Amino acid sequence: MRDPRRSSKPGAPETKRCAVYTRKSTSVGLDQDFNSLDAQREACVAYIQRQPGWTLLPDLFDDGGFTGANIERPAFQRLLTDIDAGKIDVVVVYKVDRLSRSLLDFAKLMERFGDRKSVV
Repeated sequence: MRDPRRSSKPGAPETKRCAVYTRKSTSVGLDQDFNSLDAQREACVAYIQRQPGWTLLPDLFDDGGFTGANIERPAFQRLLTDIDAGKIDVVVVYKVDRLSRSLLDFAKLMERFGDRKSVV
């Protein structure tokens, strides 16, 4: 079976399946038509679109109203599950503190992503 991350054209960039993760600590303003999570997502999608071979996955990983002090967030846990399952190659965030505000958690996440050969 052909690896879906490999391009069928010689010399073409390898395809990277990308997920965007967004987080906002409070729920204030999330009911607006365009909120902080939307702005983060928009910037990340624009970045993905500029990268040769990168493709945005349709799943949304948005945690509105969750602190970055720990990783116990519903969308973040789904993201980690999908990474572990090999469904995601690249995670794009607006700012690195969207992943975690804990240096220890961040270091563990980078190790975990490295084990899965995911890029953040």
